[in-house]
Amino acid sequence: MPQTKNPAVMKWLFFFAGLVAFLVVFGGFVRLTRSGLSIVEWNPVSGSLPPIGEAAWQEEFAKYQQTPEYLKVNFGMTLEEYKYIFYIEWIHRNIARLAGLAYAIPVFYFLFKGAIPRREFGIYVVMGLLFISQAVAGWIMVASGLVDRPAVSHFNLTIHLLLALTLFSLALWTALGHRFGFPEAGKKAKWSLPSKLAAVSFALLVVQITYGGFTAGLKAGHVSDTWPLMFGKWIPPGLFGSFVNLFESPQTIVFIHRWFAWVGLLAVPYVFWVVKKQNYPAEIQTGLKWLIGVVALQITLGVWTVLSYVNIVVALLHQANAIVLVGLAVYFLHRFRALDAQRG
Repeated sequence: MPQTKNPAVMKWLFFFAGLVAFLVVFGGFVRLTRSGLSIVEWNPVSGSLPPIGEAAWQEEFAKYQQTPEYLKVNFGMTLEEYKYIFYIEWIHRNIARLAGLAYAIPVFYFLFKGAIPRREFGIYVVMGLLFISQAVAGWIMVASGLVDRPAVSHFNLTIHLLLALTLFSLALWTALGHRFGFPEAGKKAKWSLPSKLAAVSFALLVVQITYGGFTAGLKAGHVSDTWPLMFGKWIPPGLFGSFVNLFESPQTIVFIHRWFAWVGLLAVPYVFWVVKKQNYPAEIQTGLKWLIGVVALQITLGVWTVLSYVNIVVALLHQANAIVLVGLAVYFLHRFRALDAQRG
């Protein structure tokens, strides 16, 4: 990790992390409006402009009309209706291009100016590679829905999501280092109990988000619009009849996603109890109280998403709040590890 604190680099990283978070939420909007498969080619440079003129639009529309989504879902769609979903995906891709520029231009500027020492540039190279990886994963995801079915692979969607959130987390972690300071070079602080619990809680959150990605990719949120029961039962039969169900069955996946969230609601108060017992700073204790509230809000939004039969606004709030949870998890893990280093 870097060791040099720099307010300008910190502000840039916070901005970049926020832009990545917005891109993830807008990606959710693209998915919920079924716009993600409207552009059937990946042209990173020339694709920054939409079709110009009637002939160009007809050509683009003709490409879409060969896809499974048009043939099986949107058959008979007019050109004007196509333009609507096209522009949503086009905006999504251009936000990604903007995020790429918002990373590349400042990072090389700070390197040239010496704000980022060359010996500390490695972490920023990793961020760049992560950005490229999630972009490539995004196209692979889209391509998976252009072959024989009008939907992307839920595995590819989840990989795309997790890579974006990894980039968000790494940018935020480094920004927090510039804000609060990095541990001394080479100093290996022992992991305190709060740090261990924070790491476990972060891992639980990753599992929950992974199943959220599976749920989104399989449209499993539409399986049942009742809560807490599914199909009139607490545990519908056949959910766990096969190991494959854990990764392929919409009913099993949405059931896990519904109830695994409660593990987090139990974990965070325990972390707070440990922190309070060990007399950690008041700001940490207050922050954990807020975290409990955010977890409770996330579960409430999840239930509301189910009951509203995946209303777009509610579903996007649920996704946005999940990113807030990731950010808070990164914050507390960083703060606990920093305190571990201070205490030796």
